[in-house]
Amino acid sequence: MQMHIPVSPIRASGYAIREGSPEFDDIGAALDEAEGLGVDLVELPVYAWHLIVGGRLLNERVADLVRALEGHSLAYSVHGTLAINLMDIPERLPRHEKVLEANIEIAAALGAQHLVMHTGFVTDPGDDIEVAYSRQRDALARAGERAAPLGVRLCVENIFRFAGARETATPSKLAGELAAIEHDAVKATLDVSHAYLRCADARLDPLAEIAALGPHVAHFHLHDSFGMPSALWTYQPAEAVAFGEGDLHLPIGWGGIDWDAVVQAVQPAPGAVAVMELDPRHWRELRDQVGVLKGLAARFRPAAEPV
Repeated sequence: MQMHIPVSPIRASGYAIREGSPEFDDIGAALDEAEGLGVDLVELPVYAWHLIVGGRLLNERVADLVRALEGHSLAYSVHGTLAINLMDIPERLPRHEKVLEANIEIAAALGAQHLVMHTGFVTDPGDDIEVAYSRQRDALARAGERAAPLGVRLCVENIFRFAGARETATPSKLAGELAAIEHDAVKATLDVSHAYLRCADARLDPLAEIAALGPHVAHFHLHDSFGMPSALWTYQPAEAVAFGEGDLHLPIGWGGIDWDAVVQAVQPAPGAVAVMELDPRHWRELRDQVGVLKGLAARFRPAAEPV
């Protein structure tokens, strides 16, 4: 009798490159480094580059970026504009949708199948939270319709309640929102560290929460932390690391996340990709971390193993 060996649902892994020069003149070296380390893909920090002005795409700059990627065998994902907030008040929502549409066009131009965007958040004290979620569902459905014909999949990333945010989705809440949208071009990015931070804030079990999001996950952000929201005043980022507080983007294994338990809890659909988001201050660990990332990615199991 032949034994069935489960295959990881994660088909590719890599890391987010550093933001670098706004003129893209250092991207070639960054991609050479990634190829030398043997990763499958890199994530491009589009949020940091001047490719959009007032919601309008700067086509010449996008063409410059496309040329900068030529000659490399890597696949790409794109991290879109961080400030997009589809739960914002109605007066501002069209601006967010316009910038998101430009992000979709950039991802398509770069041949990136995964466009990461943050889930929305509520800051306005008078806003109705459930109405804000409804606005986001409608906007995501519209964005999915724009993305699908271009071969782009929106990957909505779970975040945590930073200063001034009244509400943002827990992983299980995000899972429910994506299930309600039910669009093949609108899936999730599971940021495990963000999940631990949000669950500490909400006093929820992070493993149960990420398990709920697992079936919707098409893309991972993997990095470490201690799952402790920021509470102390610190001056230098190194001080936050010293205290173990906040969204630290530490090398995997440096923090307090139980990665064995995460692997057991999260069962994504086959075809997901895993991206390590390492703080540039820890770049000296990159070479060793690529091996750690690949080993971790290989341990995940899909939601439904073939019989």
